Amino acid sequence: MRHLVIAIGLATCGAAASAQPGDRAIDSYLYEPSYGMDCVLRGKPVPYLPQPGDVMLATDKNLFWKVTHDLALAFEPHGSAIVVARSDGRLAILEAGPNDTMRCSMVDMLPHLKEYADKGPVWIRKRKTPLTAEQSACLTAFAERQDGKIFALQRLGLQLTPFRPRGPLRTVVLGKPRGDIKSYYCSELVLEACVAAGLVNPKTTRPGATYPHDLFFDRSFNPYINRHRPLECDWHPPARWVDSIADCKLQIAN
Repeated sequence: MRHLVIAIGLATCGAAASAQPGDRAIDSYLYEPSYGMDCVLRGKPVPYLPQPGDVMLATDKNLFWKVTHDLALAFEPHGSAIVVARSDGRLAILEAGPNDTMRCSMVDMLPHLKEYADKGPVWIRKRKTPLTAEQSACLTAFAERQDGKIFALQRLGLQLTPFRPRGPLRTVVLGKPRGDIKSYYCSELVLEACVAAGLVNPKTTRPGATYPHDLFFDRSFNPYINRHRPLECDWHPPARWVDSIADCKLQIAN
């Protein structure tokens, strides 16, 4: 019976999300999952049916983000976010600093994906199994508490210095989950949300020391993160998201 309730709830979320203003003209497709970060669209596109807990990853072609991420050894992709259900059932993206803003925000999902896809490639890591009603409720509650908080620009800047919490010893201590704090950067917020919803192991997850690159590839240049890969077991590999098959001019792999 509980599984039936969960299924109905997810279907309601999806129906509500598709009915939001601004979403109706936006199609949504995923190509075959792959750990390849290239311009190839693999296989045949299938409609993307989002669910809470899916993780978005995106690369911005802005030279500033490329240079700073490379200097920090963070590389691509440059951003990450997580799909959540609002209290009214509509789906949203929870992200720290969406579109280079200085706030953590819950934004309407499909228009946001479209905005990012216009600037660079977007990938989705789908959940292998839907969240339980309890997990989704915890994710929603966490997301709503963070909505409007500050983007952690100063702490992000520390990633370019020797004081970043990503060193071999610092990761274990300084990268631990901290729950509700006053500011976040993107991958930190994604993993704190996953911890709050019970989706990852809080004893081994290190939100403060994990980059979008780690979330994309399920491997890391950081030895600790490489041993404890937070998305490896319960999320599919990244799949390229597009909003229009007809307008796609990239090469499609056979």
